[in-house]
Amino acid sequence: MTFAAVYGLLALREGFSGPYIVQDDARQHVFWAERFVDPALFPQDLIADYYRSLAPAGYAALYWAMAAVGISPELVSKVLPFFLGLATTAGCFAVSLELLPVPIAGFITSLLLNQNLWLKDDLASATPRAFLYPLFLAFLYCLMRRAVLPCLGVLVLLVLFYPNFMLIAAGVLLLQPLRWRSGRVRWSGNRQDALICLAGLAICCVGIVPYVLTSSAYGPAMTAAEARTMPEFLPGGRTQFFVTDPAQYWIWGSRGSLLPKALFTPVTVLAGLFLPGLLRMGDRLPLVKQVQAGIMLLPQVLLVSCGWFLLAHIVLFKLYLPSRYTWHSFCIVLVLAAGVTLTLILDALLRSAAQRIASPAKRSWLPASLALSVSVLIGVALVFYPSFVKKFPITYYLSGQAPALYQFFAQQPKDSLIASLSNEANNLPTFAHRPVLVSSEYALPYQVGYYRQIRQRAIDLIQAHYSSDAAVVQAFTQQYNIRFWLLDQTAFEPGYLSKNHWLKQFQPVTNEAILHLQQGATPVLKQVIPRCAAYKDDHFVVLPASCVSEALKG
Repeated sequence: MTFAAVYGLLALREGFSGPYIVQDDARQHVFWAERFVDPALFPQDLIADYYRSLAPAGYAALYWAMAAVGISPELVSKVLPFFLGLATTAGCFAVSLELLPVPIAGFITSLLLNQNLWLKDDLASATPRAFLYPLFLAFLYCLMRRAVLPCLGVLVLLVLFYPNFMLIAAGVLLLQPLRWRSGRVRWSGNRQDALICLAGLAICCVGIVPYVLTSSAYGPAMTAAEARTMPEFLPGGRTQFFVTDPAQYWIWGSRGSLLPKALFTPVTVLAGLFLPGLLRMGDRLPLVKQVQAGIMLLPQVLLVSCGWFLLAHIVLFKLYLPSRYTWHSFCIVLVLAAGVTLTLILDALLRSAAQRIASPAKRSWLPASLALSVSVLIGVALVFYPSFVKKFPITYYLSGQAPALYQFFAQQPKDSLIASLSNEANNLPTFAHRPVLVSSEYALPYQVGYYRQIRQRAIDLIQAHYSSDAAVVQAFTQQYNIRFWLLDQTAFEPGYLSKNHWLKQFQPVTNEAILHLQQGATPVLKQVIPRCAAYKDDHFVVLPASCVSEALKG
């Protein structure tokens, strides 16, 4: 718990190191919760409504409850990872002792999991996936203990906070009454196994009903056939999925791959790969005899995760991303296996050293000095691993670089819709609490009903932004009820568009705009900057849409 607290405090220090700090993914999943503080924010805003619809019920209820007692969503998103880290540590320690009832095994496992979590941004994001670690570990603990009612309670929380993992939990429950005997799958005959299986599956079925019966206003899910034709899903796209390398696509590192890039971080978790072999060495490793039957849950979790991974590929995007069914569960399983493995190895080394010291004349397969040196080396590697990482913890906190711009927009009416091609538009809903028409951060293409609107907005925005026709700009402004234009100072240079990978997805309109600039045309918005600039600095210009309209009439 001390190590978990220290890691969490390091993240807190980074999160509160400035007035405009936000975690990358929190920009998508937290900004809309400011409505709980001020219901007038983001009125009839497509982006805020969409991300609110993605939030699981328990996750939204937590932010609502915090806002009700005066704690802002921004503050919650920064503080929450600290407490989730402590809860995860407690759950991991408890599960580890169910696998191998030796306290040092719980310490090693919990330490490895903390290092794994703080070397990626799952926990730091304070998004729904941050809750899956403490909840899934609690599920495994209750299942190992055959605690029926607590297990059902954890399943309810899993449904409320991270429904995707409810499917993995259901698969694991389904395997509980089964045993592998004499080369065949047989019923265990244990009534408690059957009870926890049936009761748990009932909870999972009830939890999935709302998702099956409720049709999303932003659906349906994108089909694989349609996605293969879209630059957003191809190499270099906003949500690159269909990569050309089969190994990267299926095995390593893409949104459709089996294994996450962060699976073997810290590298000490690689020890978990040797657990199956060590469990067969009970004659040479005395501590193996204390490994509990609950260890069989680890391959069961892997099996179920792989099953959902394959099914998610078969019905691509209907179950969201295939990687979501393996990345987190594989990390949990490997860390648990590594904790047991390292404990078995340390025990063997120390036993050998003790025997050698007690009987110097007795021959030993390993000198005492070497056994002790290896033990110390393992201990140092476990405890001090973060010291050798260039940046630890890895939180993906972003620092807003335009405070004066955020303050300017925060003083404008709450329904001020901002049209911009600038990357800074990604930060405005979080730092200024004002809606944007479109930006790359909110352009997720997984649901057709939502993304078709976003894509059309982007195309219309590019056309109006670089048009030399006043009528086009006027029509665009009226169609979307634009209040402000936010322009980068370099927005009218041809290289501005050609270097922006997100904008290059919208063809042919982007190439047409580049050609328009190369031919020497002057866009309308550029012409009205001297007259209408309401805010201006070295990087940005803000034009009130009302002033632009008046200038165009002249």
